[in-house]
Amino acid sequence: MGEQKIKQDEIRVGENIRRLRLAKGLGQTELVRRLQLLGVSMTRETLVKIERGTQHIQATQLRGLRDVLGTTYDELLR
Repeated sequence: MGEQKIKQDEIRVGENIRRLRLAKGLGQTELVRRLQLLGVSMTRETLVKIERGTQHIQATQLRGLRDVLGTTYDELLR
């Protein structure tokens, strides 16, 4: 069984990630680089798809984004 994924049907996780990323002044490449330094497996292409809402996000990716963006799960999942 694979890792748990969070569906983006009703929750706009991707939009929230993009908004928070831009508020921090981070580009997609820099955000992915910081995630990879934390051991979170993600490519820029994956981040683009997550932000567009075309790919579900894995729980470990969400945790890494929370940490890198210095935010909360509530802010990411609202």
